[in-house]
Amino acid sequence: MIIKRATTDAFETYPFEKKELLLDEVKLKLDNQDKQALVTAFFYKQKRGNVEGMYLMRLDYAGNRKVFEKEVVFTPELKQKAKGDASTNAAFNDYFIRKIVNTSNGGFMLTAESYYTTSRSQPWNRWNYMYGGYGGYYPYYYSPYSPYYYNPYGWNDGQGTRYHYDNIAVLAFDEQGELTFSNFVHKSQFDDGADLYLSYMLVNVGSELRFLFNELERRQYVLTENTLGPDGKVSRKPTLRNLDKGFTWMPRYGKQISGRTVLIPCIYRNYICFAKIDF
Repeated sequence: MIIKRATTDAFETYPFEKKELLLDEVKLKLDNQDKQALVTAFFYKQKRGNVEGMYLMRLDYAGNRKVFEKEVVFTPELKQKAKGDASTNAAFNDYFIRKIVNTSNGGFMLTAESYYTTSRSQPWNRWNYMYGGYGGYYPYYYSPYSPYYYNPYGWNDGQGTRYHYDNIAVLAFDEQGELTFSNFVHKSQFDDGADLYLSYMLVNVGSELRFLFNELERRQYVLTENTLGPDGKVSRKPTLRNLDKGFTWMPRYGKQISGRTVLIPCIYRNYICFAKIDF
């Protein structure tokens, strides 16, 4: 990690000590209130190996010191809950870190979503075909500067690709990086040729986390809400009131604009419009 402070011309370097680990998709989260930086990543110990746990490193950039650097190995019980159609050892191979939320007790919560594709040609996974079997696909969570991140018409698949977005893992850690509880928001989403209406939106209302995602009912997408309370319990909420017919929601492109208000783009008869939700 390299830090460039506002009042100096020099860079400060903090090397990772866990040299034997292979880190995948490193995420950085700042806690400006406590002046700390958190680095998270899934790790495996050999090329094309199975994901074995989480790498965590917390840096106190005000005091110029590492708070901790550790690896949290996933237990067989946790892998069993996460595996879906995969084997237990490969349970987390399809999971990718989506959101990190700082908590008031100095810890943090992390959400990761199971994502993969199937097709008649080649599958996409975390080791190869980052740009698709034919050089065309760039998953949205890797780069917000990818044109497909914002453009809902940017992907037209001629290879017969089916996109799968499945369960969401929620992992809670304390201030020392110890896993305190884990749970899963269960969903099974897929679509052919495009994934505009898949995945989810995380809404942090302070007292709980809310997950918004589409479920397919009678060949129509219906916006669904699940909540996760401070005790780690996941509950399914009733369908949101006043959902107008004919609007297809794109939750993963939504934006939280205040403590309890979100904006989510929708498609209505090939027009793009925006919905506002107040919780």
